[in-house]
Amino acid sequence: MNGIERAAVIGTGTMGPGMGAVLERAGIEVRLFDVSKEALEKAEGMVPIARGVLDKLGTEKTDGGSISFHDDLAAALADVDVVLEAAPEKLELKQQIFAEFEQHAPETAILSSNTSGIPITKIAADLGHPERVIGMHWSNPPQLIPMIEVVPGERTDQATIDAAEGLIAKIGYHPSRLQKEVPGFVENRVLYAIMRECLALVDEGVIDAEGLDLNVKWGIGYKLAVIPPMQLLDVAGLDIYENVASYLNADISTESGVSETVTKLTGEGKLGLKTGGGLFSYSEEELAELPKKRAAALVAVRKTLNEQAV
Repeated sequence: MNGIERAAVIGTGTMGPGMGAVLERAGIEVRLFDVSKEALEKAEGMVPIARGVLDKLGTEKTDGGSISFHDDLAAALADVDVVLEAAPEKLELKQQIFAEFEQHAPETAILSSNTSGIPITKIAADLGHPERVIGMHWSNPPQLIPMIEVVPGERTDQATIDAAEGLIAKIGYHPSRLQKEVPGFVENRVLYAIMRECLALVDEGVIDAEGLDLNVKWGIGYKLAVIPPMQLLDVAGLDIYENVASYLNADISTESGVSETVTKLTGEGKLGLKTGGGLFSYSEEELAELPKKRAAALVAVRKTLNEQAV
C-alpha cells in the first residue's frame, strides 16, 4: 500500500474522537462511525477538544484531513484504506464486526483492532482473509500518548504489518511491535502487574491509597518516563537487581484474583470517576476540572520529553 488517505474509526466511545483527530491532523480523511446516534453526537463535541490538545502540543499539521460522522457502516467503509475498530472489549462482538468489515470494506483495506488485550488471532479466526487483520492498540487518551502497540495475529502477513507501521509513522507516533501474542499485550500486562502490587500493599495495610500514589508518582513514576525499565536495570546494575530480586520477588504479590479493596468498592457501586467516587471521593467541581488539568499536565510532560529525548 503506497499511502493511507482514508480511514474509518468504528466505535466512537472514549477513544474514537481522539484517534480521529490524530489521523485528521496527518492529512487523512476520517469517518467516525457508531451505531448509537447519541454516541455520535457526543463524539462531535469531543473532537474539537482533542483538536485543541493537538494544537497545544504543536504537532505538525498536514493539509487535507477531515472528520465526518456516520451511522451507515457501508458508507463509512466505502473506499477506505484502513479500518480502526474501537468497539467494546467483547470477543464475539468484535468477530461480528470484523465479518461486516470483510463484507463492506475494500479488499485492499487494512483491518485493525484497538483491543487492549484480546488476541488478534481469535478476532480473525473465522474470517476469509485473516492476513489483513492486525492489532493497533492506542493508549488512552490517544491524542496525547504517542505510542501504539502493533500486534500481528498468527496469520497476519508482512504487508499488513508494514502498512500499520507506515500509518503510525505518518501520524508521528512510535510503533511498538510485539513478536508474539500474549493476553493484554505489553502495556497492560506491565500496568496490571504494577496495580496488582499497589493494591496488595493497600489490602495488607502497608500504606493507604493516597500514600501509595504519592510514593509511586515521585518515587518511580516520573523517573520511568525518562529511564524506562530495561535501561533502569543497566543504571542500577544487573548485579544489584539480581541480589534484591533473589529475596524480594518471592515476597511480591502473586494474587490471581482481584484485590479485596476493589471488590468491596465495586460491590458498593463505587466505580471511580464515572460514579463520583471510588478509591477517592470527588466533588462536582473536581470532576469537571480533573480532565482539563490532567490533559494540560500530559501536554507539558510530552513536550518536555520530546525536547529532552534520549
